[in-house]
Amino acid sequence: MIFFPLFFHFLLTPSSLSISLFFFPAISPASDSIISGRILPFFSLSAKLCELKVLRARMEGTGLRNVSSHCSISEMDDFDLSKLLDKPRINIERQRSFDERSLSELSIGLSRGLDNYENTYSPGRSGLDTPASSARNSFEPHPMVAEAWDALRRSMVHFRGQPVGTIAAVDHAAEEVLNYDQVFVRDFVPSALAFLMNGEPDIVKNFLLKTLQLQGWEKRVDRFKLGEGVMPASFKVLHDPVRKTDTIMADFGESAIGRVAPVDSGFWWIILLRAYTKSTGDVSLAETPECQRGMRLILSLCLSEGFDTFPTLLCADGCSMIDRRMGIYGYPIEIQALFFMALRSALAMLKHDTEGGEFVERIVKRLHALSYHMRSYFWLDFQQLNDIYRYKTEEYSHTAVNKFNVIPDSIPDWVFEFVPKRGGYFIGNVSPARMDFRWFALGNCIAILSSLATPEQASAIMDLIEARWDELVAEMPLKISYPALENHDWRLITGCDPKNTRWSYHNGGSWPVLLWLLTAACIKTGRPQIARRAIDLAESRLSKDSWPEYYDGTVGRYIGKQARKYQTWSIAGYLVAKMLLEDPSHLGMIALEEDKQMKPVIKRSASWTC
Repeated sequence: MIFFPLFFHFLLTPSSLSISLFFFPAISPASDSIISGRILPFFSLSAKLCELKVLRARMEGTGLRNVSSHCSISEMDDFDLSKLLDKPRINIERQRSFDERSLSELSIGLSRGLDNYENTYSPGRSGLDTPASSARNSFEPHPMVAEAWDALRRSMVHFRGQPVGTIAAVDHAAEEVLNYDQVFVRDFVPSALAFLMNGEPDIVKNFLLKTLQLQGWEKRVDRFKLGEGVMPASFKVLHDPVRKTDTIMADFGESAIGRVAPVDSGFWWIILLRAYTKSTGDVSLAETPECQRGMRLILSLCLSEGFDTFPTLLCADGCSMIDRRMGIYGYPIEIQALFFMALRSALAMLKHDTEGGEFVERIVKRLHALSYHMRSYFWLDFQQLNDIYRYKTEEYSHTAVNKFNVIPDSIPDWVFEFVPKRGGYFIGNVSPARMDFRWFALGNCIAILSSLATPEQASAIMDLIEARWDELVAEMPLKISYPALENHDWRLITGCDPKNTRWSYHNGGSWPVLLWLLTAACIKTGRPQIARRAIDLAESRLSKDSWPEYYDGTVGRYIGKQARKYQTWSIAGYLVAKMLLEDPSHLGMIALEEDKQMKPVIKRSASWTC
């Protein structure tokens, strides 16, 4: 356990002397016993009694909710806290200051201190909607936090009296509801993380079980039957007030734009199952035969052998968050990063029995091949761009350098100005004779969180975001893609899509939901000051603009022309970002440590930073 610099604050009152401790733990402890074993030697007995007296007075005065801070260690973890848990327990008020000074100090050591965060449980204790937050922190919660929690709870959907998810948007001013009154799997993820971090896991468990039941439904589009493991894109709860019954209607892509099945839903389901397990310490759900079978069915779809010569997953346009035609067909970075993260998450939860053991072996082989392929061929920095610019074409044999026969003249002009000398990113797509050089935020953030990106590559991605802040963040975080498709490219690639016009929606629009992914990536790479800056931007607009789905324009200045108000994942994304910054230990439920066995030997570029 590593602790960063300690700051003692003495508050003298007529009746008592209170000593408060400001510190940033490398891994925020899941048990107060850890604090007692490491911090108490610094205090005298009288100081301890004073601190307890002040804390008790605050608790009695505010009526704050008692959120459990218990910790249980999963069988899948190697980290043993048993010795630390044997120490006597004592409650100490933990205060954190997120001014610019403390953030800078946190960023210095956070990347080192979080080395073992994956092995730490993060029981939901960030009650930002309760007085508990102000009692634990040295700053008053932003007024938007309470508003956000109220809006999030209004979006909750119940099935037979039990909460099972949150609808996409609660925009009463919208003329058409369309499918925004449904529970989308991908949309619910930030909502689920917010509830887990706030100590409310029941809705997440219910959602996981309900979507697992829907997976077992027979799925058909016209006369074609979909794979057994396909997860729904969304579902809707229908209430019959007369018969007093609830029924569910699921969409597996047969009602979606373009009739494309959601490839990402199954990956998000596995990732969320791991988050639930890490947050609660409850491994019993993941170990049920139903969940084990659900994971195997999803993996069967992805690991099946075919004509592929690459370990990446071949996909159609519109199969993920970008669910309209945007030229991401082939091997999009978003799907590959989610695929990688889902494989690693499943590897930790699958039983090593007869059925599970076979998948474990296949997963390990695929992970090694996938990590090498992505880190080698999808990565772009200044040096790599220069190498591609000088590529020879029409190379044959195993010694070819230009393995995909990419024509250097196909490199768009904007890339040469966009790629800084220090920084890099995973490009959007790589396939024969084709490289999509566009930046896609979700894929790059997931690459950091899943450790698909090496530590050097993760740092380079953050360097790029800082260097190109005006292009990728500007006035509202965060650009879903960059740059926008315009003119002939827009007509050819999107099919003249009126919703994906330049700098709008998926075509260069700014999506507030991506704030939680950016914040998580910032914390994992030891750059919390970047997250703080982005959150400040969001707080200046989101509430005033009624929590829109997305923003338009080159700098994200305008509310999207078709954006729904009170978009649930915009609300939840903000809450998750705030709670992650408040308590970085929550990162353990959504991030994975680097597996050094998968680290390939890659030529180091000058842009990679340690």
